[in-house]
Amino acid sequence: MYLAGVDIGGTKCAACIGRADGEQVEVLCRAVPRATREYTPAGMLEALAGDLRDCLAALPAWERAEGIGISCGGPLDSRAGIVLSPPNLPGWDAVPAAKILSERTGLPAWLCNDANAGALAEWQYGAGRGCRDLVFLTFGTGLGAGLILGGRLYEGASGMAGELGHIRLETHGPVGYGKAGSFEGFCSGGGIAQLARAFALEELQAGRSPALCPDMAALAALDARRVGEAAAAGDPLARKILREAGTQLGRGLSIIIDMINPKKIVIGSIFARCYNEIWPAAREVLEREALPAARAVCEVLPSALSESVGDIAALSVARYHIETAEEPV
Repeated sequence: MYLAGVDIGGTKCAACIGRADGEQVEVLCRAVPRATREYTPAGMLEALAGDLRDCLAALPAWERAEGIGISCGGPLDSRAGIVLSPPNLPGWDAVPAAKILSERTGLPAWLCNDANAGALAEWQYGAGRGCRDLVFLTFGTGLGAGLILGGRLYEGASGMAGELGHIRLETHGPVGYGKAGSFEGFCSGGGIAQLARAFALEELQAGRSPALCPDMAALAALDARRVGEAAAAGDPLARKILREAGTQLGRGLSIIIDMINPKKIVIGSIFARCYNEIWPAAREVLEREALPAARAVCEVLPSALSESVGDIAALSVARYHIETAEEPV
């Protein structure tokens, strides 16, 4: 099965063609990514359609892609194929992305929230293969989730299922998803940066100069990547920050396990890169707070596709909708 994919992100957008065969997927052609802010939405979609046509032309003459999967950050109307003003895509207001790409290429197209697309990718090709009940958590710039329940993608009554980052875990805390103390506030790149600045400021005001942040001038430069690298090198303050993120992750996972009773929870991005620093604290909370019977059957795993999920997620959207015979836009 030949498939087309488009990954629309706040920094860059990219088109690709791939071949799916059972539990294997291969990206055959990937166009050079385009910087999102250099294009209007209409201009970007025209450019991506051209990239797809170029990639399609490289296929053997007797082969044809069966559809286009589009992965994009929300909010969006997946059923209508419309992008609805995502915060990281200024100007993308009510953009009929699926319709435009379909008209420009002659292929059916489906639009999917990037967390749902990631769930499909991990379910079809990654750590969730063979699992009928799966939760995928992004744990990247923000915290979103995709739900595979009973062997199908679950999007909810209005396509908003899986916005777990909005759950409040504490009355106070770092802000994420517009809410202090939220799941996203503790378990995202932005949230970890806020935690790092708070913890470092406490050290500095106590008269200490931690290696992670030796003075006030260094506070602004603290981010999740710096914390992760320092923790891996043994920095005690960085490890303390990630332990706090892990503790809060454990609380959020306990809610998910008790409510959904999944077989697997797959977590991407920062969790996959900082697994050794984050997971022990999360596991300790899980063992204390989640229902034993539900916890016993749930495996928590780092993403198997964390660094390459963009292309594969978009291709997975196309495959899922083709195999479930869902009507394109």
